[in-house]
Amino acid sequence: MIDTDKTTRNPATWIPTLYFAQGLPFYAVALVAGLMFKSMGVSNADIAYWTGLIGFAWVFKPLWSPFLELAPSKKIIVVGFQLVGGLSLGLVALALQTPAWFAVCIGVLALAAIASATHDIACDGLYIASLSDKQQAAYAGWTGAFFNAGKFISLGGLVILAGHFEKTLGVAPAWTIIFLILGAMLLLLAFYHSWALPLAPNPALARQDVGAIAATLWDVLVEFFKKPGIWLAIVFIILFRAGEAQVQTIGPLFLREARALGGLGLSTTEVGAVYGTAGTVAFVLGSIGGGYFTSWLGLKRAMPFLILAMNLPNLVFYYLSHALPSDITLIAGALSVEMFGYGFGFVGLILFMMQVVAVGKYQTAHYAFATGVMQLGFVLFKMVSGAVQTALGYQHFFLWVLLAALPVLLLSRFMPIRARQDGADAGAGHAATA
Repeated sequence: MIDTDKTTRNPATWIPTLYFAQGLPFYAVALVAGLMFKSMGVSNADIAYWTGLIGFAWVFKPLWSPFLELAPSKKIIVVGFQLVGGLSLGLVALALQTPAWFAVCIGVLALAAIASATHDIACDGLYIASLSDKQQAAYAGWTGAFFNAGKFISLGGLVILAGHFEKTLGVAPAWTIIFLILGAMLLLLAFYHSWALPLAPNPALARQDVGAIAATLWDVLVEFFKKPGIWLAIVFIILFRAGEAQVQTIGPLFLREARALGGLGLSTTEVGAVYGTAGTVAFVLGSIGGGYFTSWLGLKRAMPFLILAMNLPNLVFYYLSHALPSDITLIAGALSVEMFGYGFGFVGLILFMMQVVAVGKYQTAHYAFATGVMQLGFVLFKMVSGAVQTALGYQHFFLWVLLAALPVLLLSRFMPIRARQDGADAGAGHAATA
């Protein structure tokens, strides 16, 4: 149901910041922490495994999603867990000061991940409840762009800053400052959203007790797995990010790796620069363009192009691992191609989950289940990526990543994307196509 509250603000005033707040803690856990551990001498295999293991918070979030319906509104949950997430990221700075810093950091990052995953449920539910299907399709590119802006702000400006502080203050003090900044950013976003977000009230429940919620959760599970073609859809979602999960994990570590070990030997500052300059613009343009491209062509017809757009640019890393260029401008330009394609193609998965998998009686909960499945695929491929890279070396690893895209491209031909998802009334933003 569309939120008709007259105090609701223009979606452009809150969608970008809302999805930036969704992406910031995710990438702090998934990528920024990895670069921090790399600077502090942790192996690629350990980085990939432990940061991947923490990612299971996003996998299991659907199991507690029905309990969030007890809150008066989705806005309260969103703002509350942004506050919790900001405090959790700040605690990483304190964890770095302890003797068993690695174990404590992993524990605190796990807390941040649980808070972020819980926030995501209400965030996506608020988006769905507050916008029409047509608006959902039109703004889908913006959600992907600003979710991943959390990555590029972190890997751009903040990592550049970390590189500067590593040289002047030392590694541990540098990353202490960075995680204090990350925590403060999320807290500021929470205060802004307490004003900007639509209320998105939850439906009143006849029985608000644990037994009723447990029964609802069971019903949600049953209804989810009764959907036509759901098992094929689950396999599709898991495989969609197979290549991306591995590149997003190992790519930044490859950039930092010494040239004698097959990497590009970039400093922390240089890694931040290549991700935070032209690459940022390329990704945002790709993500927004992918949304409008899909709205124009329709999800069913656009899907193969979106999959290719997301995976073919991974050729960039295959090229870099062979050529090992030293020109930072060339490296930044190459990564911009990869980022544009990633942003463009990611829209396909968002809309597939939102308009194909989530439709029905429990739209918000089922979308949460779909994103949990998506994260399962990401985590599984992320966790093994370090071991695979160690076994194959960087060159053969990036070839493996390209091959990992083939199954989902083949499977896309059999996806149950009905024609109505391509019509204007279903959110494609264009006239129905044959």
